[in-house]
Formats: sequence, C-alpha cells, structure tokens
Amino acid sequence: MTTKHISGGVVHKLPADLRSALLDDRKAQLLWEDITPLARNEWICWTVTPKKPGTRAQHVQRIVSELKDGMRRPCCWIGCIHRKDKAISPSYSTLNRK
Repeated sequence: MTTKHISGGVVHKLPADLRSALLDDRKAQLLWEDITPLARNEWICWTVTPKKPGTRAQHVQRIVSELKDGMRRPCCWIGCIHRKDKAISPSYSTLNRK
C-alpha cells in the first residue's frame, strides 16, 4: 500500500481524521495543498480544539466543504493559540477574562 503525503501545519501535524477526509475528496486535497502552511495550521488547530468528538467531526467535514467554497482560513477564528512565535490574539485574551 502506498502512503499519500498530505501537508500539515507549522505547529500541528495533520490529524488522522482530517487526513482521511482530505484523501476522500481529491478537490479538497488539492486546495489544501494550495494554501500556506500557516493557513493549514489554522484549519488543523480549529479542528483539534473542540472538546466534543461530534463538534470535531463537524469541523473536519466543514474544512472539506469550506475549502471547496473558496475559503482559505477558518472564518472568525482567533488563530492558533499553540504557536510560540507570536503573541496570542488580544481578542482571545479579552474573551477569556473572568
């Protein structure tokens, strides 16, 4: 069996569920490879952040459809909070104040 390479992000590796969804849709896979590593990282972070498995599964499916709709990054996403090379978005800090 041949293993097909699909690119990951700058911080996050490509999770198996997202990899599988991209392999199942050739157009989405081509669009995935056409976006920047930082954009891929945003999509991956958006996918792995939800706590509920159902929400995560919805995010994986939305990535496929939203890539095909022309979106290159997740809409209204604060950005990857796992990156060490930049400060966390001020909007995230504001949202999480108690």
